[in-house]
Parts: sequence; C-alpha cells; structure tokens
Amino acid sequence: MSHHGFCIWLTGLPSAGKTTIAKALVPQLRARGWNVELLDGDEVRKGLSADLGFDRKAREIHASRVTYVAKVLVRNGVVPVVALISPYASSRARARTEIGSFVEVHVTTPIEVCEERDVKGLYKKARAGEIKEMTGVDDPYEVPEHPDLTIDTIHFTPEQSASAILDHLERTGRISVGPALAAPARAH
Repeated sequence: MSHHGFCIWLTGLPSAGKTTIAKALVPQLRARGWNVELLDGDEVRKGLSADLGFDRKAREIHASRVTYVAKVLVRNGVVPVVALISPYASSRARARTEIGSFVEVHVTTPIEVCEERDVKGLYKKARAGEIKEMTGVDDPYEVPEHPDLTIDTIHFTPEQSASAILDHLERTGRISVGPALAAPARAH
C-alpha cells in the first residue's frame, strides 16, 4: 500500500504571517511521522524563479513552478507546506487541480497590520512609488472564496494557527488524531 502526501497551501497578503505559521506547522507534522518540505515563496523565488519579475504573468509562472514541485512531492508521499502569496484565484485553482490532494488555507490579516509587520519595508516602498505592482497596494489580492480553512492572525498566535490547521487535517481525515505517531508506511 502506498502512502500519498497532501499539500497545505497558505495564501495571503505579503507579511500576513504565512511563513511564520508554516514554520510552526512543519515540526508538528514531522513529529507525527510525516515527511514535510516547506516551500516558502521568497526562498523558492531565489532559486527556481530568480529569472522572474513581479508582474501578473511572472507571478502566475512562479505559482505554476511551485505547483509543479508540490505535485511531485505529494506524489512521493511528502507533505509540502507552501507559503506563497499566490494573489490570483486562477493560480490557486490550477494548483488545486494539478496537485489533487490540496488544502487551501487563507491567512487573513488586515493590510494595516501587514504593513506594521513588514520587515522588508515593501509596503513603505510601494506607497512611495518605489515598487510597482505590489500585491495589496496597486496589484490585487483575490481573496479565496471557498478556502478549506481561514486563519485570522489578529486573534491567534502562529502556534495556535498551526494547531488549527492540524485540527482541520484531523477532522477531514488527512492525518490521524493525536500526537506523534509512527512514520506512515510506504511501498518499496
């Protein structure tokens, strides 16, 4: 019997808390015996998408590349935790279709809070006109209409958010209930 992975795709505005939540979630999944890979949008962009800009077409290509990597990981029994702005509904829908076993988590944070959290200063640069096509400022973020789960980072810490994702995975039967378990069986 083979063991298939599933993809957890965190989407939200820049500085919403996607990567922070993902970093809290990954060790919890590993403790339950899952092979997990964090696919952080910024990190993947440095390697796999370093040739791309930030216009709509480039963002869609970037999301497509991340989708392909996540699909391969899922097929090989790994749980990719994707932390990617992925601002366009069409890119997320394509990811859901191509990956198959897909959990969309909308990390919702008011833009004012995102701007306060912005350690890179991107919002400030966008507001000053130094950056064009900034998601949430002069390029749209298309809010998911039917995410599998919505995380409100105003009321929950990253650890509580990770626990909410685990609870959702348990309720939907993607993972077993309880703490650390033996590693899932794999076909050889």
